[in-house]
Amino acid sequence: MDTEKATVRDYMTKDVFTVKYDTLNNDVIKLMKQTKHDGYPVVDEEGQIVGIITAYDLLLKDWVTDQVSGIMSTDVIVAREDMHINDASRVMFRHGISRLPVVDKERHVKGIMTNTDIVRSHIERSTPTKVNAFKETMEKLYDIETTLTREQVPVEKIRPTQDRVYADELQGRTYELEKGLAEPTIVVKSGERYILVDGHHRAVASVKLGLDKIDSYVVDFHKDIKLGMEKTAEKQGLNSFNDITIIDDDQHPLIALTETIKNTQQKHWL
Repeated sequence: MDTEKATVRDYMTKDVFTVKYDTLNNDVIKLMKQTKHDGYPVVDEEGQIVGIITAYDLLLKDWVTDQVSGIMSTDVIVAREDMHINDASRVMFRHGISRLPVVDKERHVKGIMTNTDIVRSHIERSTPTKVNAFKETMEKLYDIETTLTREQVPVEKIRPTQDRVYADELQGRTYELEKGLAEPTIVVKSGERYILVDGHHRAVASVKLGLDKIDSYVVDFHKDIKLGMEKTAEKQGLNSFNDITIIDDDQHPLIALTETIKNTQQKHWL
């Protein structure tokens, strides 16, 4: 994907739940409990969008009728599939909305952009810059030409190079994986070996979730070169993710900093 030309079509959620304008409000509440979503586009008999119904509408508006049409919002902001992802982000931010229905020229719902989709788009578009910088550094350092691919690498093939991870950060990475927000790890293929360079928390979280493959950017050296971090891992006895220690009694530096700021603010207000 050309990250400079990324569009709403590339990142929108395509499997969208919609409700008809004459759906009973109580049925929408049941649907929310089933799907864990808090809002849906409302369509007419032709499948054209006529409004949007949210938990806010159901909880705080007076039910003029028992149907969605009586409380739905009809002033709906929509997007087209070919809209640039950055423009969609700006629209959502400026209007303070968390979901943006995507429609075609006939106003048929084709998808929906949520805050989660926006975050995922920025992660996926920023990561390649970091990966390409690493790739170029390796080429200069070892005087080689490499190739870069995105692959689902089997867990058993990946060798870690970091001997510990933090439990609190692991929890955050697990959440990201479950929500589809985790950026790929960075792996070097040297000979037949796959060396994990970046993303140990993500990788360990994947293993704990029972995933047998890890989404990764693979920088292929096309020759057998032993990295310094690989040599260090050998000395530490790191052969698999089972050899990594999970630290429970300490915090990841970023989390610790956040907690320190929060505690300072709490003390200030006491």
